[in-house]
Parts: sequence; C-alpha cells; structure tokens
Amino acid sequence: MPVVSMTVNGKPVQAEVDTRTLLVQFLRETLRLTGTHVGCDTSQCGACVVHVDGLAVKSCTMLAVQAEGAEVLTIEGVATGDTLHPMQEAFRQNHGLQCGYCTPGMIMTALDIVRRKGHDLDDRTIREELEGNLCRCTGYHNIVKSIAAGARAMADGDSPRQQAAE
Repeated sequence: MPVVSMTVNGKPVQAEVDTRTLLVQFLRETLRLTGTHVGCDTSQCGACVVHVDGLAVKSCTMLAVQAEGAEVLTIEGVATGDTLHPMQEAFRQNHGLQCGYCTPGMIMTALDIVRRKGHDLDDRTIREELEGNLCRCTGYHNIVKSIAAGARAMADGDSPRQQAAE
C-alpha cells in the first residue's frame, strides 16, 4: 500500500492508504477529523467540502493519494484556537444551521465563495454559488444571510492563518 503525505490544517501527516481510499475517508477514518461529512455518496450534497491547495473540493470525489503533497484545510482548521472564524461566527449568530450536518461543507464553500467573489455578496450570487450544497432542514434563508454577514466580517480583518486559508 502506498504512503501518502500531506499537510492537514497546518500539520504534516503521513499514513499508509489503500489506493482506493477517498480523501473524505482518510480525513475521517485515519485522521479522525470527523467534521467533514459524507451526506450522499454521489458528490451532490457538498457536506464533504474541504480546501485542497486553497481550492474548495468535494473530498468524496478525490482519492487520498491525489492529495499527495497538498495543503488540506478542513472545518477543524478554520478557527483559531477557541476563536471562531468570522464565517463560523456569522453562522452561529444568524442561525445558519438547523441540524448542523451540512454546516461544515456550507462554511468551507462560503469561504471559497468569498475568495472568488469578494466580500460584498448579494443573495442571488450566494444562492447560485451554493448550487452544489444541499441542506435538508432549512429553506436556505439563514444560510444565505450567514454567508453575507460572514463575508462582510471577513472584510473587516482575518488572522494571517485565516487569510492563508482563503
């Protein structure tokens, strides 16, 4: 079995993996980073979104060996210690979750939206950009509101680690 090496949430990791191991499985089962969820097994729900080398990817569609040498950021690496990232705080303040299962993927996607589209996001842009993320509990109103608020808060200043994650 091959050995895969990558940096996850700023820490170097290395493990032997089966060549068929998905990145989401590697994160959850090998590294025990269970914030990244598997919601559909068909790459449609977005619960598994992580950042690989700064880009949002669905980790259920990527093999762990494809992340060899990559920088991977999961929801567990977004906060700074006990301080939530502005996007996480916006989800908390604006009730952008119900059961919370889709929330990590929504937040990781939201960070990517801000990276690509900037800090001044309108509802239509956010809704269009969330096309690959499904929430089975809400009507998306508070998720959209949370992303807009988080984007504005990020414009007011991030920590250097948070900026590097974008």
